[in-house]
Amino acid sequence: MGNLNAKTAWVTGAGGGIGEASAKALAQSGAHVVLSGRRLEELERVEQAISAAGGSAETAQLDVADAEATQAIADDLTARFGGVDIFMANAGINVPNRAVGAVSAADFAKVVDINLNGVMNGILAVLPQMRSKGAGTLILTSSWAGRHPSRLTGPAYSASKHAVVALSHSINQEEGVNGVRCTVIMPGEVATPIMLSRPKPPSADDLAKMLQADDLGDMVRYIAEAPPHVCINEVLISPTWNRAFTGVAELGGIPL
Repeated sequence: MGNLNAKTAWVTGAGGGIGEASAKALAQSGAHVVLSGRRLEELERVEQAISAAGGSAETAQLDVADAEATQAIADDLTARFGGVDIFMANAGINVPNRAVGAVSAADFAKVVDINLNGVMNGILAVLPQMRSKGAGTLILTSSWAGRHPSRLTGPAYSASKHAVVALSHSINQEEGVNGVRCTVIMPGEVATPIMLSRPKPPSADDLAKMLQADDLGDMVRYIAEAPPHVCINEVLISPTWNRAFTGVAELGGIPL
């Protein structure tokens, strides 16, 4: 265990990929981790893995687009643990028909509702108790597409992830004086199972060259363990082999 003993961390999108790796890393540092997501069986799998490794975790199934359900979980954690010390808003989606000429209004709204409104729902739920304690760490998962728009990701994903970056900086401008800090992480290609859902899935060799989920988990742990007076405002991280720099449109270099 480590520096996060007696801390409570809440991670959304914790049933796989970056969320799972981050939850495990936070638990390894001593935090009690609350795992949220829509797939209960995957959350339970991660909880069992954390417990088997000697960590502490529990599941709280959630659709982050549901503001009332999000608030209910936050209220319960405040009642039982005195609040949330670390909140990681990691849940995110994209849709197959994502180009400007293909995306529907309903799909655009769906992506924004999860990727942006879902992030803010969690922030609004935990911020009052962080403010009252004078301390708290928010970690928001954006994307390389949150800094560099890509045709591969489409307008809904790119716009929502850009908005998450702006949201993070706005929080620091307003809440730093209250002891609350926010970090936005913008990863390039990460070798997670969602890669296999691409129209042209990457090869095993290509996946091995990408960022790995554990790389992001280690980064999240580092952010959470930083001294309270330190705010890591943003992290733009990519594989050394970064296909976003190749100029090959069909590759693009962006996850989802």
